[in-house]
Amino acid sequence: MDILKIANEWARDEIFSTRFFIVFAIVFIVASIGFWQLGKTATAKAFVFPTLVAGLLLMAVGVGLYVTNQGRLNRFTADFENDSTAFVQAELERAEKTVVEYENVVFKVIPLIIAAAALLIVFVDRPLWRAIAITTIAMMAVILLIDSNASARMQEYKTHLVEASTSSGIND
Repeated sequence: MDILKIANEWARDEIFSTRFFIVFAIVFIVASIGFWQLGKTATAKAFVFPTLVAGLLLMAVGVGLYVTNQGRLNRFTADFENDSTAFVQAELERAEKTVVEYENVVFKVIPLIIAAAALLIVFVDRPLWRAIAITTIAMMAVILLIDSNASARMQEYKTHLVEASTSSGIND
């Protein structure tokens, strides 16, 4: 098993995945512009700022993850060649931490945020608050969709790292 090849493939897949944050960010920003230019009702006008903020947040997440993973991809070969055992161990620790973060944030906190926003729609009768709640649900759904796929990739990557660590005697 070539763990360096697997690590590079994982990083490339993560870089590809972050592009979806950027694409959805652009969609939210374009929607904001559309609401600003074409919105005639109070409800349509209320969506201008929430969709703009959501778009900017998704853009920040996408660009940040892209830069981080691109840097990681560029360092993988040098780190592996310097000390393959330390590389595998460090990646395994990072993968374990990330898996726990996905389980706690993506699969517990985000659904709670979606539920709270849904309740806000039901119980608040103000266009701005409803627009904020609907935009929040849409943004959280995008994050949940992208990160659920990233979580599955991380689980698979962690499995490969565990196999590499046991075959090279790291965990002995």
